[in-house]
Amino acid sequence: MRRFLGLGIVSVAAVFTGAVLAQAQYGTAEEAKAMLMKAVAAVKADKTKALEMFNKGEGGFLDRDLYPFCANASDGILLAVANPNAKQNLGKDVRGLKDATGKAYGQELFDAGQKPEGQIGEVSYEFARPGDPKAVPKVSYVTRVGDIYCGVGYYKK
Repeated sequence: MRRFLGLGIVSVAAVFTGAVLAQAQYGTAEEAKAMLMKAVAAVKADKTKALEMFNKGEGGFLDRDLYPFCANASDGILLAVANPNAKQNLGKDVRGLKDATGKAYGQELFDAGQKPEGQIGEVSYEFARPGDPKAVPKVSYVTRVGDIYCGVGYYKK
């Protein structure tokens, strides 16, 4: 009986550990919001330094598949993004960006960035994770910070 009980405990522990490790591979909605608040604080402290850190993925601003991105609130020009799959968009107007399904998510990001500071918008679209070219469903939280807006998203799959 003890032997079976011991095997049962080991089996439950193995299943639980596997589920926790699978979850830990990707960022959560809560972690994305927390990183957004950290990014906002960094921009308010020193915008130039913050954008540089975001582009390099330094200072904890590239955590698994979580990373900030920022653009000008006036013209939508992308100023910073840590995701290597999005580097080609730096310096471009995000309003023209469409996802793999044809959804004009760039305009939605821009619109969310027009809200007053402190308000957080949500934009759903498909995008590639860092290190994986396949687009998957994503939700980005976006907020204005002075003359720019920043976002951090989490992937739903």
